Amino acid sequence: MTHPLITQLHFARSEFARCIDGLSDADARRRLEPMNCISWMIGHLAAQEQGYWVMVAQGQRMYPDLHKIVGYGSPP
Repeated sequence: MTHPLITQLHFARSEFARCIDGLSDADARRRLEPMNCISWMIGHLAAQEQGYWVMVAQGQRMYPDLHKIVGYGSPP
């Protein structure tokens, strides 16, 4: 049986993908201050997932520079 957190992660990913479907690259990079651009937010979520689900859970690092690019404190 699949762990409930994994089921929730799959659901959250599918809903997130549905929300950004059709978003152009130009729109994803557009920053409407004071918010960060959507592309940075997507990268930040990827960095968080890598931290929780890959580094902590599996002891691996798929993209070593991801946190520097879109992690906490990085430029938007």
